[in-house]
Amino acid sequence: MSDGQGRGHAEIECADDEHRRDDSAGGVEVAASVEEGAETASIPEVADIAQMSLDVLRSLVADFGGQSRPGQEQMVQAVAHALENSEHLLVQAGTGTGKSLAYLVPTLLWCAREQRRAIISTATLALQRQIIEHDAPLVAAAVGKIVGRTPKVALLKGWNNYACLRKVAGGYPEDGALISRIEAEYGDVEGTSTGKEVARAREWALESASGDRDELVPGVSDRAWAQVSLPKRECIGESCPLSASCFPTLARFAAEEADVVVTNHSLIGVQSSGTAVLPPTDAYVIDEAHVLVERVTGQLTASLSHFDVGGVARLLRRAGLDDLMLDASAEEIEAVLKDLPPERLRAMPDDLADALVRLLGRVQEGLENVDAMKVHGEEQVTLRQILRTRLADIAQIVERVMAEPLAGGDLVAWHSLYGETDYLNAAPLDVSRAIAHHIFADTPAVLTSATLKIGGSFEPIATRVGFDGPDQGSWEGLDVGTPFAHDKQGILYVAAHLPEPNRDGYGSEQLQEILELVEASQGGALGLFTSRAGAERATEFMREHSRLPVLCQGDDQLPTLIREFAAHDGTSLFGTMALWQGVDVPGRTLRLVVIDRIPFPRPNEPLTQARSEAVQARRGNAFMEVSATQAALLLAQGAGRLLRSVNDRGVVAVLDPRLRTKRYASYLLTTMPNMWRTTDARLVREALARLAADGE
Repeated sequence: MSDGQGRGHAEIECADDEHRRDDSAGGVEVAASVEEGAETASIPEVADIAQMSLDVLRSLVADFGGQSRPGQEQMVQAVAHALENSEHLLVQAGTGTGKSLAYLVPTLLWCAREQRRAIISTATLALQRQIIEHDAPLVAAAVGKIVGRTPKVALLKGWNNYACLRKVAGGYPEDGALISRIEAEYGDVEGTSTGKEVARAREWALESASGDRDELVPGVSDRAWAQVSLPKRECIGESCPLSASCFPTLARFAAEEADVVVTNHSLIGVQSSGTAVLPPTDAYVIDEAHVLVERVTGQLTASLSHFDVGGVARLLRRAGLDDLMLDASAEEIEAVLKDLPPERLRAMPDDLADALVRLLGRVQEGLENVDAMKVHGEEQVTLRQILRTRLADIAQIVERVMAEPLAGGDLVAWHSLYGETDYLNAAPLDVSRAIAHHIFADTPAVLTSATLKIGGSFEPIATRVGFDGPDQGSWEGLDVGTPFAHDKQGILYVAAHLPEPNRDGYGSEQLQEILELVEASQGGALGLFTSRAGAERATEFMREHSRLPVLCQGDDQLPTLIREFAAHDGTSLFGTMALWQGVDVPGRTLRLVVIDRIPFPRPNEPLTQARSEAVQARRGNAFMEVSATQAALLLAQGAGRLLRSVNDRGVVAVLDPRLRTKRYASYLLTTMPNMWRTTDARLVREALARLAADGE
């Protein structure tokens, strides 16, 4: 596949020849491509299941009144081939391809015909809902007509995504760590917004049919939800008097009976730790796979604060047991951490090591006392289970950071400050082996996203998910293109005349550029910023200098802000990383995407530091393999917010001149959508003005 920029110019643009020569060199092949260097084999003549899948897809498309899409049909055949031959497949399917149908059809058909089970994982709630409520029922019905058996599809989430009826009814003790944290920050619990959220969540849970947190609208904070839910390890199981109506248990029963289980990347992360939380499966399909490694890493990251230790001491006293000086350990951990800078720990400080050793001894003694405690009644049974879990969790993170080297090892530890609370954190340096061993070993896996090729190659993603591991078979990379004509629908504008951003962000020139672009487009702008401070500063500047309404992340819950943005043509929405991925606003409402700077990870971010050093140790290019790869992925996702349908038109404006001037710019641009490129600010403002006028 050629890495050059597509020829031609955007239909919303009237570029002169000089700009055409300047910004449109090379050509892009939209047809499917197979990754060079990977173990691949060309897809053979269409197999039976592939042809059946193709027939089902065409029938569904005809029922929708749609037209066949070559990329979608190619993806259907490739997925069917991977499932039948137990191979791994990476499929880049651009927006508009219809990739969910392209993997659902062969997967449900394969499961129904071969009596197999597959697990489908997504990263966002929106896609999960689309599959469960719309796409999967249609495909299952169509497959049932052919096979004679309609495949069952079930939704499965993490245990604490469901309300616990016993906890809602007051059968579990209050979370000591949470309550003490709220009291420390807000005073009285009942009078706080968190307390009111807890009351509303409890009322909802008693009337809910599923107990699924995502069905609670409007939602509640994590702090409030913790008062109506609990982790799996704290559940007392069959001894619970409400076990027959337990929401997470019923969801798992349904999953055990299903042919296809739809879940999320967080549960994939738990499974990759070696803890079986998903039913046995014969295949995995991972949608939105570009964030799989990030979500798994987050799931395998553990944290410890003085609130966690103090909360356990409080529960021990409630159980009638000695708190074993855990309150003293909590104070000691807090004091030691406060003396450390919030950064990566390259070696274990002596005073922290001493505090952790004392804490571990007290925790281990506490576990012995809990195991020996005599329980009377359900509340004490529950207390014992919770204490076992929380003491074991503290012991686990302490043992991890004490046992492994903090420099050059497989564990990354760091001190962070969240609000007024100090945390000791630990995360694996590399999750590829965990994913490969616990998820993809001996199991075919299909990974798909609109962004899987980074710098024109599937190799970075394949390496990050462990496809090149010793217990993996062959894998194939396939780019099925997109039905969008990016070079005719969109403009990629790089503001090369602006100064480069520095460590303190950017100056007034960028703010003025944002104002002029948004004024030209008369709103309809999605502002993507790399920091909260940047988003708030730009919002404040716009509100001072423009009459156009601007929403900012933090003004309200994000789903509410996105709905308001989509509903009003002249409104703009500014925010940070939560908006770079997953926002789907088709139509003229979103006609301008502003990206403030190349989203390189912070060089002092602990995992970035550790990964860069690991690459340097094997004499690789740390900047390109770590920082540039992450930036390319986010840039592509951010730019992808613009064109969500074949009729969309607009501009992606990047206010960072390095995307034009630096040697790595071509690597980043190759990953981004193939829009027509320019550096002419006047030309872009005129194009935006025409777009705004077209909607009047």
